[in-house]
Amino acid sequence: MMDQASRLRALVGDKREYAPDSLGSAPKLTMVSPQTAPPPLPLDPEYQRMGLQGGPGEQSAMGPAPEDGGSQADMFHPLFSGARIIAVTSGKGGVGKTNLTVNLALALQEEGKRVIIIDADMGMANVDVVLGTSSKKTLLNLLEPGVTFDDILTHGPHGVDYISGGSGMEHIADFTPEERRVLWEKLAVCDSRADIILIDTGAGLGKNVLDFILAADEVILVTTPEPTAITDAYAVIKAYSRFEKDRTLRLVVNRVYDETDSNDAVEKLRQTARRFLGSDVEYSGCIYEDRNVLKSVRRQTPFMVADSETIASRCVRAIAARLLTGASPAVKRGWREFLARFWNG
Repeated sequence: MMDQASRLRALVGDKREYAPDSLGSAPKLTMVSPQTAPPPLPLDPEYQRMGLQGGPGEQSAMGPAPEDGGSQADMFHPLFSGARIIAVTSGKGGVGKTNLTVNLALALQEEGKRVIIIDADMGMANVDVVLGTSSKKTLLNLLEPGVTFDDILTHGPHGVDYISGGSGMEHIADFTPEERRVLWEKLAVCDSRADIILIDTGAGLGKNVLDFILAADEVILVTTPEPTAITDAYAVIKAYSRFEKDRTLRLVVNRVYDETDSNDAVEKLRQTARRFLGSDVEYSGCIYEDRNVLKSVRRQTPFMVADSETIASRCVRAIAARLLTGASPAVKRGWREFLARFWNG
């Protein structure tokens, strides 16, 4: 049976970037000189993957063609909205992805931003665990008659609002066009309730994970300095770059002991991605190893709440500040566009 790392590497395929002596073992990411890196590959058209299925004589996966003869794209590609959609993902589990998502939401709220978390880690309910809560309804309850967006929005402790995806989300590809339409219409209200929507994806490169990160405006990739975590993070970068040459992943390195740990991990990933993929990774910050984080996890309380001045809390605030004051995303598609891309990508 293949382990997770092997499955990841099988999914990204091409072995040209692996060192010759790494055959049968984890690929070795080698440091390369920026001068030797090839120029970036040509950018894909901005909306290459946004075309909806269907066309003349063909029914879209989102539902029947409009009666007035207009294109399906006109129906399901609304104007860009104000919400900023950020997917938080990782190459492997156990790197602190959900913990970062919850605490980042709190840091952004401190800056006056309205934040909603979508727990899209299928069937894991990790946001519930971090907050010590239990969702009464999940996103899939929207398929029930009379259930509205407000019914599934959980107002968690410390002002954290979130929506649990539920275990059935892993079968979203099997939903009927009508079921997808119902979800799309009921979820649309989320756009007016938040300034930033954080999507906590599953780890690895499952189809649903890739669908989420490709549909989002921005992606935060969480890793740790360990070689296995770096290797699996590179697998995510490689898969993402195949579809999104004009978008840069934001990298956060968790559980570092000193600045050298973070810099080494970032440089390995950036230089290898530049050389073999013609893409780049933007460094968005690190989180230092902090025993208070483990204590807060055991108490099921976000560390931003348990100790607002601990080193991990200060690191997350710095990451939030970078998100809010750094360069704006090239294109902000918005929540409705995210839904359209996710279900039609």
